Amino acid sequence: MIRAGMVSLAVCWALVAGCAARPSAPATSAARAEEPSAPHAEAALYPGMPQYPPTGDVYAAAGPGMLLPEVAKDRELVYVPTTIDDQLFVIDPKTYRVIATYPGGAEPQHVVPSYDLRTLYVTGSRVPGGSILPVDPRTGKPGTMLPIQDVYNLYFTPDGRQAIVVAEEYRRLDYYALPGWTPVKSLRYPKCAGINHMDYTRDGRVMLFSCEFAGRMLALDAVTGRQLRLFDLGPPEHTMPQDTRLVPDGTAFLVADMHAGGVHIFDGTATRRTGFVKTGDGAHGIYFSRDGSVAYVSNRGEGTVTVLDLATMKPRTTWQIPGGGSPDMGGVSADGRTLWLAGRYHGEVYALSTETGKLLARIPVGDGPHGLAVWPQPGRYSLGHTSNIR
Repeated sequence: MIRAGMVSLAVCWALVAGCAARPSAPATSAARAEEPSAPHAEAALYPGMPQYPPTGDVYAAAGPGMLLPEVAKDRELVYVPTTIDDQLFVIDPKTYRVIATYPGGAEPQHVVPSYDLRTLYVTGSRVPGGSILPVDPRTGKPGTMLPIQDVYNLYFTPDGRQAIVVAEEYRRLDYYALPGWTPVKSLRYPKCAGINHMDYTRDGRVMLFSCEFAGRMLALDAVTGRQLRLFDLGPPEHTMPQDTRLVPDGTAFLVADMHAGGVHIFDGTATRRTGFVKTGDGAHGIYFSRDGSVAYVSNRGEGTVTVLDLATMKPRTTWQIPGGGSPDMGGVSADGRTLWLAGRYHGEVYALSTETGKLLARIPVGDGPHGLAVWPQPGRYSLGHTSNIR
């Protein structure tokens, strides 16, 4: 039963035009789904999506220290949701100390910057309930909890007009009109068990989602939500796709796979899988250096971080967390000098030098730390997750 005050998707389907539409059951093979389409030209961006700066880098506006004037006035803090004790820990990155703790909602999973970078949302996924807790980055303090069902992850359409709630338990994407969080539509993908992490193609017209518990990847039309392709990565006991990120030049996606122990490579239009790179046991999170030359892949199962050279798609080096650990989700500091990661099974947070891999700090927090956010962040707008900012 949905708790009192919960936004009911059943009501949404009955009252909001278009809410009832659901896609038909998807195909089980990428080859049978649809013929690959040609890459969209730069002029054919998702309607209303901001044009890129005149470079080939998707994250050209998110370089070191490139903060919007209003963002530059926000407090420098690291926000850590803990999934087991339902708390939000706030860390001062200068002293490496916890300075505040707040109730984080219903099993808080990720801290997600809003599209306009003016609010941080703590997503909660404990079903049948769920929650979104807004945090003011100017003060570092939370506001009033929003009761929204199963918010495992949170993304935004490339025009910023709608939020996309990833309801993992129900295999759904629930769309809400902003700023009022008005239900718009709900789309279900039965063959994508554990739908959770996503990124957009360069033009914003295709979404590539991981299906964690099905060992699959799902490509969707970002405008309509229609399924385009469904990729089988292998048996679920051998593959468990996680974080999904478009590389800086927009030519490929990286998909971390916990069971396979590395990252799958897909082409930049999400039409085919092109390779696999072994990184380490429990590969989970993917973050890019500010200069776009490497990806940091957190290997949760072995307490390491692999530095992946994006030009060669080969590991440069692997950093070992002294004494072991379980590096999970996180982000890179605004100046690019520090990689912050949650220690999922150790109740701690790690700060690592991106120059040497040296462990700068190990900070105790609550039980089950997950998708932490480092703030402020460079860039013009957020597409969701903990730091997918372009």
